[in-house]
Amino acid sequence: MNGKRLTRSITNRQIGGVCGGLAEYFNIDPTLVRLLFVLGLIFVGGTFWAYLIMWIVVPEQ
Repeated sequence: MNGKRLTRSITNRQIGGVCGGLAEYFNIDPTLVRLLFVLGLIFVGGTFWAYLIMWIVVPEQ
């Protein structure tokens, strides 16, 4: 089985590589993912915890 795995990016990272890894997984621009996380932080407030949990749980590339 040769499927895609979600991993934290080691080349496209600003803090923990979570947004870069998500962008690589979904094949979209990492800036868009970072923008969505910031907007979620401002308007929803739960993305901080989601990012922190993903930083701990998702393995590095």
